[in-house]
Amino acid sequence: MYRSNVLICGGTGCTSSHSEQIIEKMNEEIKAQGLEKEVNVIRTGCFGLCSLGPIVVVYPEGAFYSRVTVEDVPEIVSEHLLKGRIVKRLLYQETVVDDNTTKSLNETRFYAKQMRVALRNCGVINPEKIDEYIAVDGYAALGKVLTEMTPQEVIDLMLASGLRGRGGAGFPTGLKWKFAAANDADQKYACCNADEGDPGAFMDRSVLEGDPHSVLEAMAIAGYAIGASQGYIYIRAEYPIAVKRLQIAIAQAREYGLLGKNIFDSGFDFDIDIRLGAGAFVCGEETALMTSIEGKRGEPRVRPPFPAAKGLFGKPTVLNNVETYANIPQIILKGADWFRSIGTEKSPGTKVFALGGKITNTGLVEVPMGTTLREVVEDIGGGVPGGHQFKAAQTGGPSGGCIPAKLIDTPIDYDNLIAIGSMMGSGGLIVMDETTCMVDIAKFFLEFTVDESCGKCTPCRVGTKRLLEILNKITSGNGTMEDIDKMEELCYYIKENSLCGLGQTAPNPVLSTLKYYRDEYEAHVLEHRCPAGACKALTNYHIDADKCKGCTLCARNCPVGAISGAVKEAHVIDTSKCIKCGVCMEKCKFGAVVKK
Repeated sequence: MYRSNVLICGGTGCTSSHSEQIIEKMNEEIKAQGLEKEVNVIRTGCFGLCSLGPIVVVYPEGAFYSRVTVEDVPEIVSEHLLKGRIVKRLLYQETVVDDNTTKSLNETRFYAKQMRVALRNCGVINPEKIDEYIAVDGYAALGKVLTEMTPQEVIDLMLASGLRGRGGAGFPTGLKWKFAAANDADQKYACCNADEGDPGAFMDRSVLEGDPHSVLEAMAIAGYAIGASQGYIYIRAEYPIAVKRLQIAIAQAREYGLLGKNIFDSGFDFDIDIRLGAGAFVCGEETALMTSIEGKRGEPRVRPPFPAAKGLFGKPTVLNNVETYANIPQIILKGADWFRSIGTEKSPGTKVFALGGKITNTGLVEVPMGTTLREVVEDIGGGVPGGHQFKAAQTGGPSGGCIPAKLIDTPIDYDNLIAIGSMMGSGGLIVMDETTCMVDIAKFFLEFTVDESCGKCTPCRVGTKRLLEILNKITSGNGTMEDIDKMEELCYYIKENSLCGLGQTAPNPVLSTLKYYRDEYEAHVLEHRCPAGACKALTNYHIDADKCKGCTLCARNCPVGAISGAVKEAHVIDTSKCIKCGVCMEKCKFGAVVKK
């Protein structure tokens, strides 16, 4: 029995900041101090507060150390683990009470309004040890299903829970399973979409890195419910840590008899294999994903028939994403009423968001459906940094839309977001301030969509390129009012005529910014001005002669020599030479450099 457990984040974010070296150094120092029989070092998944990584948490004190470096490890070992004195300087500031006492993480601003269901084991267990998952009721749900419930009872429970797919569309999970179960076939499949291609989204990756067994268990439950004996996890190859932990988890589950033949002596056979994606965004669409698993070019198919009738290899198939599956074991163990007690009537449960952009606390958050955008941005996210003002939040990635500041009190659920012109999507939530140009944001997502279009259908292949051409024209100062009207008309054409969800939702960022920020489009066209000062073609830097002290700092740092002036005299920027890099504004200590 260890007296202390040291939990160190082993997610991608913290690993990129040398958490693996921290783990190695921690073990070395513990051994050097003769504490290896008293202190246990555990590599976990993501704790959520990514902006403060690498994170180290020591129990039983609950000391939450943030931004730990390899050089900090000897002090943590010698002071805290050996002498029992908490290293106050390394504590996450909201957890500090005094030298030897810390506030519970659940009481801090970042965690207080969160409710971790899908993320319940991330940052809590070692994802590479199946025994730790079993110790927190892992595979108990599968055991209950196989020994106490019929397939129909499992489907009925999922229908009663109201769980909606967390991959974006929000289709009822139980209904999808019901359709697949009703189709007779000699082979059926239960698949997991772990492709997660939205810019700024890393929810599914973090679940797989921190709690892979929860997904394996849920897939086996889905297989039992619909009569499938084989599962596939389609995961992008750019997620090496998640892939590695999935491989370990599958091997362990097979060794324990939790995957394979005759699971729990029930006569039920189910196994899972991994298929790697090559980063094609379109393969997040269910039929394109299945086509890719089959070894063909990842392109969407015409529906109907839907995958529940004719999916992978032409057989009945259910496909859910990682977060959807992560909820299922808890629903089985705690019941439909428990799940429905969280969230809203039409959107029960929680939702995981990857919170990024102009926000203080970047990271993963999980909140009950119906939590307002204000609570996520201000209470959990810590607000917009640098004294700037919240301008908008973009949800749903390239398929979503922008929520303006005036709607910050909107409860976040599937129906409310669609009603205001956005969508849940997989869960990326990007915060923007007044320095963000909404026309430029629309262009950013269109550039992504054009690159990722598979090209199979003309409305998406050609239509998105035409949209991008108009946006480039507007942001370069050459647009007309007719271009805005033409662009809006084209958006609706693409939505109505594209083959799959990628094309059908591609115009959403344009339409939502036009709806709420048309004045910015008009400023670009009529005034040849970018109100946010973000579009370089429409922005010029000038020096206010009254504020300039002639310190020469701007001139000395200008990379192209566009600034001239004598010492202690007002300087001037030659706009014909200026490359609009903004270095002069960054270096000026007197606020004399302005964008116009």
